[in-house]
Amino acid sequence: MGVSYRRGMGILSFSLAVVMLGYGMIIPIFPFLIEKLGASGSDLGLLVATSALTELLFAPIWGGVSDRIGRKPVLVLGLLGYGLSALLFGLSTQLWMLFASRALSGVLSSATLSTAMAYVGDTTSEEDRGGGMGWLGAAMATGAILGPALGGLLGGGSLSTPFFVAAGLSGAALVFAVLVLPESLPAHARVGAAGEGRKGRAAKDLWQALFSPVGVVYLLLFVVSFALANFEAVFGLYAMEKHGYGPERVGTILMMMAIASTIGKGALAGPLTRRWGEAVVIRASTLAGSVGFVVLLLANTYASILFATGFFILSKTLLRPALLAMISKRARAAQGTTMGLSNSFMSLGRIVGPIWAGFAFDVNLSYPYLSGSLVLLIGFLISAVWVSEQGREGCGGEISPAAGG
Repeated sequence: MGVSYRRGMGILSFSLAVVMLGYGMIIPIFPFLIEKLGASGSDLGLLVATSALTELLFAPIWGGVSDRIGRKPVLVLGLLGYGLSALLFGLSTQLWMLFASRALSGVLSSATLSTAMAYVGDTTSEEDRGGGMGWLGAAMATGAILGPALGGLLGGGSLSTPFFVAAGLSGAALVFAVLVLPESLPAHARVGAAGEGRKGRAAKDLWQALFSPVGVVYLLLFVVSFALANFEAVFGLYAMEKHGYGPERVGTILMMMAIASTIGKGALAGPLTRRWGEAVVIRASTLAGSVGFVVLLLANTYASILFATGFFILSKTLLRPALLAMISKRARAAQGTTMGLSNSFMSLGRIVGPIWAGFAFDVNLSYPYLSGSLVLLIGFLISAVWVSEQGREGCGGEISPAAGG
């Protein structure tokens, strides 16, 4: 890999870390903002879901736009809009302003994520794609996990400070992207370029993708996102009610998750997918994740809980890069469109997962994790029956937007 590739990956990783850091900083501050504005718990739930819902709706659109005009302009727009939404959130004094800024954040941060994944698809070989996706995943995981600790620290004096910091970091990423990031999609390869006859095909491409063999992989992306949301949404409540843990111990566990996630995505995803292939990694990880939920429920000491959460997160972190790499390989044309659809399935999991986890937790604190284990077990069975490496040779599993046209 050349200097240009490493520079591009560095900027993309920093950009996604900034976006996810801002998302993570919101977690410890949301309840205090809601209380300050006199809103209810249901308002909090809707506010959390707003960003994921707008990501679900807009990610395929941004992916298609990047296929037509290139990756860099869309990434720059996403960073600019995200910084603006963070600034507006920090300045919000009424509930409707919080909803508006969260909606804007979801609309534009989805442009950043789907475009970054398409950028990796443009600039890596099939052999190295799992590793590239893993580095982006590691950056996202680091930002998302470290964000709550930073948000709690910065929000001690003023609830607005974390959002102003997020806006400033987004501005720094924007400057790097504008000045240093090379464009990865040449003009002749863009959808809608002269001679391609691709105008107006984005919606049809998405529809075809749902009924192609890779549609099963999209389903698995939803399963993984749903299961992780089950884990994250109620973990603090679970640790507090079952084990009596306070913020310090919960924070240490979250740090363990960050370390395990970074190691898994940054150091293991690439070598393991090159050695065994995506299909084997997907099967092993879904099965290990299902077992991990049960191990967490059985853990009753601090040391065993640290081990259980580390085991679960490590197994889970290998899944998303492998799934995204498989989709990217089987969708060699229109990378932005297919990566946008991937982001939509992940967003759907982030919408449904927390809603289910909260409902299940109110019934029994073990139900979110038991249901998460069951869902990942179903994912393992699906991957064992329907997922293969056939896309590696380009037969049977490839999505081509030109197909049928």
